[in-house]
Amino acid sequence: MATGASIVCVCEGSASGLTEALGESARYPVIETRPADAAKRIAGAQAAAVVLAEPDLAPDQFTAIVKKVEELEGPFVPILAYPCPGVESTTVLPLAREVPSARVAERLTATLRVRALHAKVQRRAGDENEPIASYYDSDCLDEATILVAGRGGGYPALALAVGERAPVIGVLSLESAKRYLDARDIDGVVIGDGFSANAVEGFLDMLRGDPRFRDLAIVVADNRIAAPGLDSLPNADHVRGGPERVVPHLLPLVRLHAFSARLRRWEKSLESKGFVDAETGLLTGEAFLSELTRAVEECGKRSATLSLARFSFDGIDRRIGVDAARIVGRLVRTTDFACLDEDGSLHVVFGDTDLKAGHIVARRIASVLKHTMLAPDPNTPPLNPQISLVTRKPSDTAESLLARAHPAAVAAE
Repeated sequence: MATGASIVCVCEGSASGLTEALGESARYPVIETRPADAAKRIAGAQAAAVVLAEPDLAPDQFTAIVKKVEELEGPFVPILAYPCPGVESTTVLPLAREVPSARVAERLTATLRVRALHAKVQRRAGDENEPIASYYDSDCLDEATILVAGRGGGYPALALAVGERAPVIGVLSLESAKRYLDARDIDGVVIGDGFSANAVEGFLDMLRGDPRFRDLAIVVADNRIAAPGLDSLPNADHVRGGPERVVPHLLPLVRLHAFSARLRRWEKSLESKGFVDAETGLLTGEAFLSELTRAVEECGKRSATLSLARFSFDGIDRRIGVDAARIVGRLVRTTDFACLDEDGSLHVVFGDTDLKAGHIVARRIASVLKHTMLAPDPNTPPLNPQISLVTRKPSDTAESLLARAHPAAVAAE
C-alpha cells in the first residue's frame, strides 16, 4: 500500500465495527471523520478509499464529498456509500442499508485491487512516457456491455431501462447467459424475473467457481425469490424494486469493471512496448505487419503452412469493430495473431494451418461473431461477417498475402 494512505470512513457517530472490519480486510489504517470535516480529512489523509457510512447524508454533503474525492490526484480513489435520495452517481459504489460490515469490507477490497492496478499502470506509463490522460478519453460505461437475463413479465422494461444507459445483450435463459460470458467480455449481469431460486443459485455457483468472474458486477432483480447466497462475489447484490432502483445500483459497479478491463488492456500494451493495441487487445497495424513478415519468412525456411483470414462487415462503426476485435482475441490460439484494420475489417493469421483447416477455423470464428457481437440497431438482423481466406504461396511476401486477402469475400454461413 502507499505510504501514509488511509481509508476515510465518514459517519456522524461511531462506526467501530465497520472500521475494524475495513482495517482487517484492506490492511490500511482507517480514519473516522464527521461529514462536516470529511473534505478536509480526505485531502489530508491521502485517502486510498472513502466509505460514506452515514446513511442519512444530506444531498449537498454527499455531493461535496464526492467532488472532493474526484479532485484528488493519483490513482483511482473508490467511494462506497449508501444511496442518497435525489443524487445519482455512476462513480459511487453502492451499499445496501442492511449490508453487514464484512460485505462492505469485501467490496472495498475488490475496489482497492482496481486502485492498485491503476497505480501500477500509471507508474509504467510514466516510465514509458505514455500520456496518462488517455485513460480518461471516454467514460468506461460507453464501452461496457451488460447482459440482462429474464423471461418474466418484468424483463422487457428492465432490459429497456438498462439499454438506455449502456450496450445490452438480452437472453431468455441462464444457459445462454453462460455462453455469452464465455464468448465475449461482459461487465455486468442482471438476473431478472422468470427463473427459479435454484436456477439462479446454480448460475451464481458457476460464477463463484470461476476466477474470471470474481469482480463481475451482478444484480439479482427478481422480487419474488429470496436473495440467493452471494458470498465470494463482492460486487453482487440482490436489489428489490423496479428498473428505477436496479439501474442506478448497477451502473457504478459496471463502470468499475469496465475501468478495470481498460487498465488490463493498457497494462498489456505497455508490457508489449506498444505492440498490442490498448483498445482492442490485438496487435497494432504496424506490429501485425512486422509479425506477419517474420512468420512468412520463417514458413519459407521450414516449408510450413500459414493462412490469413480477413473478416469484413457492412455498416458497422468503430465501437462495433472494437467489440468484434475483442471477441476474436478470446477465440484465437496463442500461436495465432490478429489486428483491427483502419477500415473496420479484422485480419487473423493462423500458423501451421493449410487452406482446408483455415476454412474450418475461419467459419467457426465468423459464426461466433455473427451470434455474439453487438449490432448497430437491436431491430436489425445479426451482422454477417464476410470472409476472405488465403494461404501462403512460396513466392508470397507479407504485403502480397495481405493484398490477396482483400478481394470480394464470401458470406459466412
